[in-house]
Order: sequence, then structure tokens, then C-alpha cells
Amino acid sequence: MKEKQPETKEMNLTSLMKDYANYNLWANALLIDWLKTKPSEIIEQKIPSSFPSIKWTLKHVSVGEKFWLEVLKQESTPDIGVFSDRSNKTVEEVFKMIVDNSKELALYVNSLTESSITKDCHVETPWFNETRPRFEYILHVMNHSTYHRGQIITIGRNVGLTVAPMTDFNIYNFFGKSAT
Repeated sequence: MKEKQPETKEMNLTSLMKDYANYNLWANALLIDWLKTKPSEIIEQKIPSSFPSIKWTLKHVSVGEKFWLEVLKQESTPDIGVFSDRSNKTVEEVFKMIVDNSKELALYVNSLTESSITKDCHVETPWFNETRPRFEYILHVMNHSTYHRGQIITIGRNVGLTVAPMTDFNIYNFFGKSAT
């Protein structure tokens, strides 16, 4: 058996963060494409979880990505009010919102240089006041989205949704990258 030769592309912190941002967009878009084939009643069905439905969990992911993008950009104080937004968007609006926010996040991360990706970012909220390198916040938002994608799949199984897409990072590496 012959070992697979590694790609010649140089791997460093910047390329890894860009890869994660592109993966996040791919995984969110794949999840949304799958959910679009399901009845909106199921997406809005009330369930006992940290959020009252798949739709509200998706909205939380989207709002989280928007908030952390503001932190990453360091252009203004991030609006923590977005987390308490109880506006009743339609399922289609939430689907669009999450894909649009993931695209905007990926575009921003892909625009960063090695020096800007390691530069410190400050965030002040009612829960914490911290300064960390930008890449740590990028990892945080990607992990946050991954966590909730898993939660959405689990909620989906509990309301009868099956054959969920594989949104694993390895699946992205093997199949998703070539499609993007």
C-alpha cells in the first residue's frame, strides 16, 4: 500500500484559519440545503433543548457568527443585543441569514494576513472582558458553529429527520474543498 503524498500547499496558522472559515461556510450551506428539503413545520417544531426549535438554533448560530465577525473586525463595539433579538423571522429568512453571515465571515477571514490573524482583538461584554489573538476568536466561532450543527442534527433526529449530511471537517477535506 502506497502512502498518500501530502499536498504541496504550505500549511500555517493563516491557511488553517482560512480553511476553517471555508469549512464553516461549506458545512452551514450543506446543512441548510438539507433542511430546505424538510417541511418548515418541523424546522419550527418546539422541542426541549437549549433553543426552542431548529429554527431558533440556526438563528443563534447566525447571530453568533455576526457578533464574532464584529469582534474580529475591531471596527466598532459588537452589539450584544443581537442575542436577545426575538423577531420572528421566517424559516427561509433564517436559512438565508446563516449562509450570508457565514459567507461574510469566510470572506473576512480569507482577507487576513499572517500578521493580522495573530494580532490581538479586544472584546468586552457583560460576561467577560478579554484580549486574545484574532485566531483564537476565529477558532471559537468555528467551534461554536460546529457544536450547534451537531445539536441541530440531534434535534432533527428527535423530530423524525433522517439522512443528515456529513458536515465533518474530514469530509470537507476529502470532498468539500474540491467542490468549492
